[in-house]
Amino acid sequence: MSIKTLLIDDNPFILELLKDHLAENHKHLNVVGIATNGEEGIEMIHSLKPELLFLDVEMPDMTGFEMLNTVTNIDFKTIFITSHSHYAIKAIRFNALDYLLKPFNTEELKNAINRFSNQKNRILNQEKVKNALSNQKVKHIKDQTLLLPNHSGTLRLKLKSIKYIEGDRNYSKLILQNGNQELSSKNLGYFEDILGDFGFFRCHRSMMINQHFIEKMENQAFFFQDGTSIEISRRKLKSAKEWFHHFREDRH
Repeated sequence: MSIKTLLIDDNPFILELLKDHLAENHKHLNVVGIATNGEEGIEMIHSLKPELLFLDVEMPDMTGFEMLNTVTNIDFKTIFITSHSHYAIKAIRFNALDYLLKPFNTEELKNAINRFSNQKNRILNQEKVKNALSNQKVKHIKDQTLLLPNHSGTLRLKLKSIKYIEGDRNYSKLILQNGNQELSSKNLGYFEDILGDFGFFRCHRSMMINQHFIEKMENQAFFFQDGTSIEISRRKLKSAKEWFHHFREDRH
């Protein structure tokens, strides 16, 4: 079955490389259009109605996220394309979006396309993209929403609702402000990677805290606003002090 595919990137070499690779190795992906900037991409999305979009995150006229913000009905799957841009990768990984690094790794491209063929993943991708666009509009980091797949579908959590995250080997337990707990199949390293720039700090091997709930740091421990505390490992003590003083200054 032919899949209508649209390529959007400001680099002609990348576009040609991707087009040729798809034609040779993924014949079911029918490239119906190629755009070299966001404005062209918007026009082609509306006129061609693609099912799959390969989208450059950073283009001269607008970012990929800004481009998608103009699209009223995101009923297609998006695979983002990016170079090693800290801004782009941070946004992509936080929102758990599919992406490819330039230059392409053919195995990663194949895996991304395989994920597209799964209808459940296709719907989830659209939900993730919409969530990413909503997060772009939020003024404060703590109000951003984290999407996590779980046994019953997709879990949506505001960052400001997560008090701390406790790791247990290949799983993590998210402790919420209201006392509830959510179990995730992602390990603590995953959360450290995606939340490290969003006000969270890993204070020892099995614990990660949210600065939004920290009242003070004292006697090698962080104290929450409710009076409870979490120990800081000796190895993390220096970086914990730096982290605490940095966000305390930001508050003022």
